[in-house]
Amino acid sequence: MSRISRACRLAAFLPLAASTGLTGQSTAAASEADVEAVRQAVADYVEALYEVDPTKIERSVSRGLAKIGIGRDDAPTSTIEEDRMTFDELRDTAAEWNADGNVPPSATKEIVVFDVLDRIASAKVTASWGIDYFHLAKYDGRWLIVNVIYQGHPDP
Repeated sequence: MSRISRACRLAAFLPLAASTGLTGQSTAAASEADVEAVRQAVADYVEALYEVDPTKIERSVSRGLAKIGIGRDDAPTSTIEEDRMTFDELRDTAAEWNADGNVPPSATKEIVVFDVLDRIASAKVTASWGIDYFHLAKYDGRWLIVNVIYQGHPDP
């Protein structure tokens, strides 16, 4: 298929997507309970860090977590750096990250659930440290975060 054909098909799809809500918070055939459970898993993740409560990581994150942060170093070349984290490292971070209480539990926590299917979902959170995107999966009736990619807040 040519680029022009793909562009025409996309152009034809966008008005339909906008009118049906597919551009922001699609929840294709998801129950309200599933959408809320996905939102709660993401809220647990943020609250675990804000409230220094690793038990919230244990209940909302898969033991097989793959988490990666994308950032830039301070060198003049601004080389991209990756920061990878496992489930255990995230749980340990939640136990100490805000131990000094500098970030209040009421800090920014904007959650957007993009899509919820019967077994997988995607979401985003804007938090005090930056923006995280999530992939979640439903295991034995529980929604767990399996992948996270994040960065600090974009430069103005």
